[in-house]
Amino acid sequence: MEHKILSHQQIQHKIRRIAYQIYEANVSEKEIMIAGIDGDGLQFAKKIQSVLQDITEAEITLCKVSMDKENPLKSGVTTSIPEERYKNKSVVLVDDVLNSGTTLIYGVHHFLKTPLKQLKTAVLVNRNHKKYPVKADYKGISLSTSLHEHVNVKFQAKNDVVYLD
Repeated sequence: MEHKILSHQQIQHKIRRIAYQIYEANVSEKEIMIAGIDGDGLQFAKKIQSVLQDITEAEITLCKVSMDKENPLKSGVTTSIPEERYKNKSVVLVDDVLNSGTTLIYGVHHFLKTPLKQLKTAVLVNRNHKKYPVKADYKGISLSTSLHEHVNVKFQAKNDVVYLD
């Protein structure tokens, strides 16, 4: 049975709030790198990028972060932008849901191999089932859920929604 957690309007509000928080933390930056984890994390990152482009003069660069989410150690983590482009920059790693923390921690690990000005994380939904010591610096909503429940994020044109199954 699906329970709607966030409506389209609520999601748009959370995206704007997260974008403003990112802007406030990077107000003097000339470029902000938004690194979205492939899949819904990348879709969420694009929405944040769009709002940031409206509210700041800084260049907002989108970077796709790819990994095998089931086995990130085996495949490794790759980015659509070469390391030299984000070196000494402010980077925000974005995913849709922080569940066990596996995806986010491997993404963070990848970026920590490069000297950065700042590395922050952003998620739309923060669940409290972490296996790793990783936190979301910017989050849309925090949910206390049971392990058998599943958060389902659907990004669709003018009909974004988050369900709990």
